[in-house]
Amino acid sequence: MIRVLLAEDQAMVRGALAALLSLEDDVHVLASCPDGAVAWTETLRLRPDVIVADIEMPGLTGLELAMRVREAGLPSKVVIVTTFARTGYLRRALEAGVAGYILKDAPAEQLAAAVRRVHAGGRVIDPQLAVEAWTEADPLSERERQVLRLAGEGRSSADIASQLNLSLGTVRNYLSDAIGKLHASNRVEAYRLARQKGWL
Repeated sequence: MIRVLLAEDQAMVRGALAALLSLEDDVHVLASCPDGAVAWTETLRLRPDVIVADIEMPGLTGLELAMRVREAGLPSKVVIVTTFARTGYLRRALEAGVAGYILKDAPAEQLAAAVRRVHAGGRVIDPQLAVEAWTEADPLSERERQVLRLAGEGRSSADIASQLNLSLGTVRNYLSDAIGKLHASNRVEAYRLARQKGWL
């Protein structure tokens, strides 16, 4: 029996995923979690074989959840199920140690097949995204990504400097570099472009 934990913030989607997996004779849904923070707590308590998670969730994103699982040395495999057909997200998911990345508009039977495959030690990646992911590299450094994300949330350069323990000049340099790398005219456009690519 494959023990699965679900993490999805949209109640209707979470219920549908749970119902879909519960139809499988060899899959047992241990818990359905409404956000990443609850999913992490339940992962530590239940030690599921496979975690099926969305990317964008309150508390912790699916990618942050996957990184915690990897850093803690837990044997749980993570499968991302998302609407984001963006190469930047896939690259970051693979770097976080995710074993599966499938899209929500894929045929329903692919989810159970993906759970079985990653449980057996394999990997499941949307093939078209996999090809695209390695043809378009993310130009941003991790620090540029942090600064640009905060700027996109409306934070001032001074606020960003305070939060990240950087000097104001350093924050401006990171923003300038990010804007230049993305060929944007300002921080707002740079944030929008980076979000579209899945680099934030």
